[in-house]
Amino acid sequence: MPSQEKISELIEKLHAAWPAGFAVGLHVTFTAPRYMFQSYEKSWLDTYTRLGLVLLDPVVRWGFSNTGTIRWSDLADQDDAGVLKRAAEHGLNYGAVTAIARNGTRSMGGFARSDREPTDAELATLSEDLTSLHDLTRDVEHLAPSVHETLKQMSIYLTHG
Repeated sequence: MPSQEKISELIEKLHAAWPAGFAVGLHVTFTAPRYMFQSYEKSWLDTYTRLGLVLLDPVVRWGFSNTGTIRWSDLADQDDAGVLKRAAEHGLNYGAVTAIARNGTRSMGGFARSDREPTDAELATLSEDLTSLHDLTRDVEHLAPSVHETLKQMSIYLTHG
């Protein structure tokens, strides 16, 4: 299966598994990802952006400082600015962050559910899926221009519906 199809399949799988939304940054350099996929509701994205919460978000801080996977509930004591509480006001009640650093780059994502804490099995699958996305998009210079365009369109679609 071509990488473009595998990437699309993984994004759709994440979308189904994390119904309250997610934000994935692939191959983050300094603070900017090469690819960004977001599926959170627009009201949360607008609030998050308007209030500049990325700088205060314990999910983002953990993703930049660690590798592995952790539930949002385990980050509550690091949420001095109340970002997770605000997220819950938008239906993002439970979630996880996973981060990997491989081959000189870092990828990370925050994933949310409204109904329950993620299971250990879901966290393991999440880590595998992010690793696959990271690996499939690693050698950007070897991806066909059509794949770049598809990734860009997928990002726009997920973020803006």
